[in-house]
Amino acid sequence: MSKLILPLLNVSNLNKNFEIKKIFKPIKTLKALSEVSFTLNTNETLGIVGESGCGKSTLAKVLTQLEKPSSGSIQIEGIEIPNLDPKEFHSTIQMVFQDPYQSLNPRKKAFDIIADPLRINTNKSENDIKELVLDMMKKVGLREEFKERYPHHFSGGQRQRLGIARALMLRPKILILDEPVSALDVSIQAQVLNLLLELQAEFSLSYLFITHDLSVVEHISDRILVMYLGRIVEYGPREQIFNNPKHPYTQLLLESAPKVLGGTNSKKDWNIITSEAPSALTLPKGCAFASRCNNKTPQCDLSIPELKDEGGRLVACFNAIKG
Repeated sequence: MSKLILPLLNVSNLNKNFEIKKIFKPIKTLKALSEVSFTLNTNETLGIVGESGCGKSTLAKVLTQLEKPSSGSIQIEGIEIPNLDPKEFHSTIQMVFQDPYQSLNPRKKAFDIIADPLRINTNKSENDIKELVLDMMKKVGLREEFKERYPHHFSGGQRQRLGIARALMLRPKILILDEPVSALDVSIQAQVLNLLLELQAEFSLSYLFITHDLSVVEHISDRILVMYLGRIVEYGPREQIFNNPKHPYTQLLLESAPKVLGGTNSKKDWNIITSEAPSALTLPKGCAFASRCNNKTPQCDLSIPELKDEGGRLVACFNAIKG
């Protein structure tokens, strides 16, 4: 009998609510994440896309325990996160932040920034730590003489390499990359993305790649998870999502993506929906996308669609696009 292979990361029915308190006004609940479920396999990249405010960064913070979930399950190799030893947890999952300057201590030299995870979480000697730090600097493309520099001495791309080196020092299995190249020049973005692909191959890393840039996520991801106001609306293989999207919101994202040299989308003439998204504090009873959708039916205003299989991917839509 073959052994059951568990996903590296298994997220099930994850919810995160925030209470919004104002003087002389009733407390309101902001549902940042609602019933979010997905898996991540070894050596896989899962791209997470959506507009600002859709819950992408909140999801990253919950997965790294910077925020506690309101309910739901997060398992790493079949073990619930609360049952993991904190050091074991941090040696399994790490995060690379959007702004490499704000996420680095400006008063510490590059060597100490990279060495700190080992000093805090292991009992390695300083000689061993030095050897490991210099080796990691080489792997991410930072010269050894840079070890005495402070963050402000580095360019944006170099600072992001520094952040990546720090995140890899405990040899994690999962890296959460929260908009890791959005603050960089386009020419530098390609260099950092290629570095991430090289490191993934060398260390058998799994990536959760959070971004609003569809060209980036199409280049680097194996599967795509599309979020809208805290919920997953479409989830499946990259080729299916980009070549034949089923959810109207996914279509809107593709239509909104910048075109090269002012070109047009050659795949389809999507319906462009221009109305604003509802507030996360006053979500409608039914589908949150209904007010922006040209495929809306009365059912959409009455209940929230569940994720259902549509030709090999999951779609939360009563009127998924055919074709």
